[in-house]
Amino acid sequence: MDVNGTVAEGFEPVRDAFVRNFEQLGDRGAAVAVYRDGHKVVDLWAGTKDVDGTEPWQRGTAQIVRSATKGVAAAVPLMLAERGWLDLDAPVGEYWPEFKAHGKERVLVRHVLNHRAGLPVLDHPITPAEALDPSKGPAAVAARAPVWEPGTDHGYHALTYGWLLDELVRRVTGHGTGEWIAERIAGPLGADLWLGLPDAQAHRAGRVGPVDAPEAAAALRMRPKRSVTEAYADPGSLTNRAFGAITPFPDQNDPAYRASALPATNGIATADGLARFYAATIGEVDGVRLLSQDTVERARAEESAGPDRVLVVNTRFGLGYMLHGSASPFLGPGSFGHPGRGGSLGFADPESGIAFGYVTNGLRKTVTADPRAQALVRAVRAAV
Repeated sequence: MDVNGTVAEGFEPVRDAFVRNFEQLGDRGAAVAVYRDGHKVVDLWAGTKDVDGTEPWQRGTAQIVRSATKGVAAAVPLMLAERGWLDLDAPVGEYWPEFKAHGKERVLVRHVLNHRAGLPVLDHPITPAEALDPSKGPAAVAARAPVWEPGTDHGYHALTYGWLLDELVRRVTGHGTGEWIAERIAGPLGADLWLGLPDAQAHRAGRVGPVDAPEAAAALRMRPKRSVTEAYADPGSLTNRAFGAITPFPDQNDPAYRASALPATNGIATADGLARFYAATIGEVDGVRLLSQDTVERARAEESAGPDRVLVVNTRFGLGYMLHGSASPFLGPGSFGHPGRGGSLGFADPESGIAFGYVTNGLRKTVTADPRAQALVRAVRAAV
């Protein structure tokens, strides 16, 4: 495997793990980047730009990162809260009056971020065409009642998270989440990440697609719990309905889908873009810091923990971020970030100063803990 890029002294285990991902875990095209204390220490890429192609992955090749988008998007309401524009303890309806209907008066802004709003599903799924309209998803969420009493339990808002967050940002700023990311995060930071891929950058994004685990890796994989398997198989379960809020799921390689802005699922980034973003949440990167230390502590304080009513496993959430745990292991107990279904991962670990980004074009049947990303995380852990 021809691996390109560099690793700093001491981080050679990450390169070894990256090579094994191609040799043993079926990666087709991927990249990994790691920052420590604001400085890049790992920058590697290999394979093909497209999952079904032959053009080589280049420095700067980007991929759709699915739910790893949520971690980037979460920074927007946190930044608004820092500026005093958004009160995390205020009712959502204070900013979005139409939202109050059907018993949602007690849904707080923080419930959107910690997955306690009770709104992981829609009454009726919306179509891919409707999903491209930034008004349709929020209207569908506003039209239904909570599944559980807001604030009393948690369940992963796989797609509705994005509509809730984006409409709040629009009501407060007059602009969408993607615009804020472009102007206040990616632009100043010089990070290659987008929520709403511009035409001028479309050539950089590779095609993604499903890949199966190699036989050897599949043989070692533990079988999911029966309850998890049954939840994904049951059309009426919260699990299926949450992930099916857009039905059928859009073609992720469709230029129109990539140009739209769905803060739950369709961000596009390089590995360096993800890692650079997280590095700037916990410290300065070339003079830019995105979140204050106080905000980082608020973001990674545990807000939700235990059995997840949607994912049917134990999960932990802070404000907009998954926290280190059995469902999604990061570097250590203080880490915060977000995986993307199928493989991608971004997170920060303030205690070690590590920020991590991994993107791939080969989407596996994983939701929160992809074996390829986890192999790289273990290698980083060994290096620090």
